[in-house]
Amino acid sequence: MERSREIIQSPQLEMARILVEFLEVAITSVVFLKGVYPPGAFERRRYMNVVVQKARHPQLREYIHSSVTGLLPFIQKSYGAKVEEADLEFSLRSFLIKLPLSETLTKVLPRDCRWEITVYFRSLPQASTSKDAELWIPTDTKQWLQPPLITPVKSMSSEPICVQLYLEHPSLSEPKL
Repeated sequence: MERSREIIQSPQLEMARILVEFLEVAITSVVFLKGVYPPGAFERRRYMNVVVQKARHPQLREYIHSSVTGLLPFIQKSYGAKVEEADLEFSLRSFLIKLPLSETLTKVLPRDCRWEITVYFRSLPQASTSKDAELWIPTDTKQWLQPPLITPVKSMSSEPICVQLYLEHPSLSEPKL
C-alpha cells in the first residue's frame, strides 16, 4: 500500500488523493477487524509507517478500491481549502493507529452478515464528469424503515477535513429480510 506518486495538478487534488488512499486503507482495516473474511484473506503491509492489512483477494481489493476512488470528485469538491500535507498525514496516521484499539471494531460479526460502504457529504458536485463517481448513488436515511443504531468508533479533525467513522446497525425493531 505504498502511496502512489503522480504528477500533482493542484493542492486540492493531492489532498483528495491522500484522503481517498487513507479511506481505502481504513475500510480494509475495518473489514479485517470485524472478521468479515478469514484472516488469510489479508496480508500485513505498511502505510504511513503504520502496519495495516491489505486485502489479498482481487475482487475484495477492487471493490474497496473502486468504491473509494469514485469518491475523489466528491472529496475534491467538498474540501477546496488548502491543507498542510504533514498535518493531514499526522492525523490520518493517528486515526489508523487507534483503529485496532477500538472495542467496537474488535467484536467479530456473525458469519451471515452483510456490509456496505456509506458516505455522507454536506453537498455534492453539481455534475460529475467522472465515471467512477457514477458508482455512488445519492440517497437519504429514509431508506431505513426505522432509524439505525449508530455506534461511534473514531473521529478526526484536521481543518478543513472532519472524518467520523461509525457503524450503523439495523434498529432492533427493523424486520429481517
